[in-house]
Amino acid sequence: MSGCTPKSAPAVVPADLSSIHPNKEGTMKLIEGVMYQTNAPKGIDPDEIFFVQVDATKCEACGSCEEVCASGAIQAINDEGTRQVVDPAACMNCGQCLVSCPYGAIYEGVSYVDEIFEKLKDPDTVVVSMPAPAVRYGLGECFGAATGTYVGGQMHAALRKLGFDYIWDNEFTADVTIMEEGTELIQRVQEQGKKDARPLPQFTSCCPGWVKFAETFYPDLLPNLSSCKSPIGMLGPLSKTYGAHETKTEPKKVYTVSIMPCIAKKYEGLRPELADSGFRDIDATINTRELAYMIKTAGINFNSLPSQQPDPILGDSTGAATIFGNSGGVMEAALRLAYEVLSGKKLANPDIKVVRTHEGINTADVKVPNFGTVKVAVASGLANAAKLCDEVRAGKSPYHFIEIMTCPGGCVNGGGQPLDPDVRASLFKSTVAQINRRFRARKVSA
Repeated sequence: MSGCTPKSAPAVVPADLSSIHPNKEGTMKLIEGVMYQTNAPKGIDPDEIFFVQVDATKCEACGSCEEVCASGAIQAINDEGTRQVVDPAACMNCGQCLVSCPYGAIYEGVSYVDEIFEKLKDPDTVVVSMPAPAVRYGLGECFGAATGTYVGGQMHAALRKLGFDYIWDNEFTADVTIMEEGTELIQRVQEQGKKDARPLPQFTSCCPGWVKFAETFYPDLLPNLSSCKSPIGMLGPLSKTYGAHETKTEPKKVYTVSIMPCIAKKYEGLRPELADSGFRDIDATINTRELAYMIKTAGINFNSLPSQQPDPILGDSTGAATIFGNSGGVMEAALRLAYEVLSGKKLANPDIKVVRTHEGINTADVKVPNFGTVKVAVASGLANAAKLCDEVRAGKSPYHFIEIMTCPGGCVNGGGQPLDPDVRASLFKSTVAQINRRFRARKVSA
């Protein structure tokens, strides 16, 4: 196996690490403008891990993080307004607080980068890459490309340069999800009125932040969630079963690396039930920023790389898989299947643009020949998800199918994507926050 020797990165260790960094791992490193804690947990309850946390020494008490937190996990811990994630169980791990902080005061508490570099150098380990659709629309920004530039071909080439043995692709199982979730929707619709019919509306189940939100705040609605795993939840076990069989690889030697635009996927990868292959389905999860860091650390000239395809077996996909990265994309892809199965007709135009949304709640009535109207809703952001959940809980929801994405606009704006430079360039907001903090910090004592 070809590997790479990473250049050493300087460690930044605060004086009082135990109070600032609750995961209690010592090494911190700067990765694409974000501090990361070197911490590759195994066999730990993910509800006990701080996947994101506020560095109290950097917090300027501006409140931006609390404003975007839909679960109330971030709160002021003192009179100065310093914020912290007060309980990891309350955190959905979406990372929107991190990307919204103008001071860089929020860091990631889990990083498998060092472990992955070691595995890439190990000749007895077969390292498999599993990148999500949205990563290829964010990665290029770390190398000077315009926001949203597609760099899928260069991404695959970079993964080969890094030494990954197989370049498989999460778009493959995004297509599988479409088939499974679309089929389940059809079955649920056709079951209505029968004994033991599964409830409608059916919620999507591919976003780990949303799934944890439902489990935490709406456990009574879990029967409404699709029974499908997320695409990465499918690709992990497929890599260690079908993929291992087809490549004549011992499953125990396969080391799967999930590459996501999302911090919450690190939480998902550690869920104890994800071990259907007989091994851990997902051995490590990194996000887009960490992949960019690995490419740069290995000295790879990303912009000069030729466009390459993923490996076959678990690398082929359709355009329907690609649109998973946008809010409404899962809905649109599943509706294409449901439309053709329910109507018996071929869609003249596969674009069902009415369900696409960037933020808020979008609803639509999709007329299906020989069936009737399928009512759907797409919500971007957990505050909007709560509104739809409250409707369902109250028995007032008219919908057949609801897609929920935690991050605004979907995975393309996930908490693990490159930072928006405009957030930290907001000098006016920063200055006001600093002045406010200084005044709040003044105390009169007798």
